[in-house]
Amino acid sequence: MFGRTTRLGGVATVTGLALLVTGCSSGSDGTDAASPAAPKEISTSSAGRVAVSTPGGISVLDAKTLDVVDDFTTEEFTRLNAAGDGQHVFVTTSKGFQLLDTVAPRLTDAVVPATTAGHVVRHADKTVLFDDGTGTTSIFETADLTKVDGAPEPASTYTAPAAHHGVSIVLEDGTLLTTIGDETSRSGAAAMKKEGDDWTEIASNKECPGIHGEGTAKGEAVVFGCEDGALLYVDGAFEKLDAPDEFGRMGNAYVSETSPIVVGDYKTDPDAEGYLLNAVTLIDTADRSLEVVDLPDDVQYTFRDVARGPGDRAYILSTDGNIHVLDPATGKLVDEFPVVEPWEGPAEWQDAHPAISVDGDIAYVTEPASNTVHSVDLTTGKTTASVTLDSTPNEIAVALG
Repeated sequence: MFGRTTRLGGVATVTGLALLVTGCSSGSDGTDAASPAAPKEISTSSAGRVAVSTPGGISVLDAKTLDVVDDFTTEEFTRLNAAGDGQHVFVTTSKGFQLLDTVAPRLTDAVVPATTAGHVVRHADKTVLFDDGTGTTSIFETADLTKVDGAPEPASTYTAPAAHHGVSIVLEDGTLLTTIGDETSRSGAAAMKKEGDDWTEIASNKECPGIHGEGTAKGEAVVFGCEDGALLYVDGAFEKLDAPDEFGRMGNAYVSETSPIVVGDYKTDPDAEGYLLNAVTLIDTADRSLEVVDLPDDVQYTFRDVARGPGDRAYILSTDGNIHVLDPATGKLVDEFPVVEPWEGPAEWQDAHPAISVDGDIAYVTEPASNTVHSVDLTTGKTTASVTLDSTPNEIAVALG
């Protein structure tokens, strides 16, 4: 690969291709980013649905045509995360996690209460919610969310010793991975096993300052971002991967569960103004390496602008208006597709700016400057549909995938 590479036990600098930094993403911080999957068929909506937040509202779109199916009124600023059941989207509000049914469609009265609704993570048939205000993790059987009548009840919960801006994930074997921190700082993560009604710590690592976001790669290798690299959990143990820079923050992981390589955002200046980034990390969970790949000067993005898609590649929506295609195996940009007009970075991370979400081979892209949403076939680079909304699109979530 090309770039600045860090491996366990040492740092190596490589001169090469000038090629990929953060805000706070959710879910899939981001983006916790969910791995791409083929659309599932839903009896009442075989094309699927896309939810888009707007100031004080949410629009539900048909995933194929982008026709507006319905609009709903909500709070001025909300965040959207697919619930993982192919039907619902969790809307984070001041009351907690509110369920939006995209098939009916309706903004239900079902709310999972939270003091400060935070990350939503989908993995291993579980949907996991984290309340930053209490440090409580709520674990749901994803399939049960399609049957809710009223507020859904979690199958299990875990409350951290101190409230903090955190994230949790449950693995196939039931292991809970959850962040460690308090209201002033975050330091690492712990692995927990449930025994009866109690959770017991089986492993932990506190060498990950500012831990944020998570992503699961091939073989259930889980990566968390740190202010000086990344924290890897694999085969029942944590390993710290150091960044090549003194301050090298990765805050969001973009993953495919069929690839061992995690693509992460990257920031080297803690005092930098704005939210535009110009480099990415490539974390190979198989050989435990972390590499930084610098992007061309005109390829800049925010935490909302990276997604994984066809061929396990990374698709970066840049300020030049193009989707740039990155091959994580080589660290090279291999293609680009024009989609939106050039744009500038946001003054605050909450401000509306172009975002990308991928389901299967299709990318859904917002263009706030024109109140437009586009769908793009990532196998051809062609825009397949566009719709102009009555107000400015901000966050976007695909109910399927």
